[in-house]
Amino acid sequence: MDWSILGKIFLTFVFASIFGYERQRAHKPIGFGTYIFVSIGACSLGIVAHILAPDNPLPLLSAVISGIGFLGAGALIKTSDKVFGFSSAASIWIFAIFGLIIGVGEYIIALMLYACVIAVILIDKVLERRGVGSYQKRMLIATNAIVPEKEIESTLRMKGIKMKKIHAEFNKKENTFSILYQIEGSRDSIRDAQSTLFKKPWLSSFKVE
Repeated sequence: MDWSILGKIFLTFVFASIFGYERQRAHKPIGFGTYIFVSIGACSLGIVAHILAPDNPLPLLSAVISGIGFLGAGALIKTSDKVFGFSSAASIWIFAIFGLIIGVGEYIIALMLYACVIAVILIDKVLERRGVGSYQKRMLIATNAIVPEKEIESTLRMKGIKMKKIHAEFNKKENTFSILYQIEGSRDSIRDAQSTLFKKPWLSSFKVE
């Protein structure tokens, strides 16, 4: 028995398990088992292609990379105005490549690729905590009185929140006002803003989505 083959599959299994477990805990569309199945499947095919066609394994290897795109597409989630899951779709594709690279025995390249993936995930977590870019949220504020927008916005800015007004609606008859913002801010700053707004006598409701 060629122990190097078992070593390649085991190594792929370990690294895919670590990453898949983190994605499972983060409640991502693609979880623990999928990363393992894709990676060790690609690794096995890489090994077989290297054995059966050592001079030209590319036709077999390229079939995995193109075919796995259909699986990644299933990770995309569409809401009314946004599409989520691009990172999950891309990561399942790159883990197929990771398995193939280990399968053909290029360990240094595989480890460099894995390190880059982990670095991206760590940076992405920071961006998510800060509410940057695609992690921006929407804040709907409704009041029981006609309140100047400047008063609301100054309250939010004091908490370090950046905002862009999307929609505002006055109801003169009922003396109410609702305003929708697209906001950028950390979870702590949004939580602080929420606490401050709740103390305002004119606040009727507050929603972040």
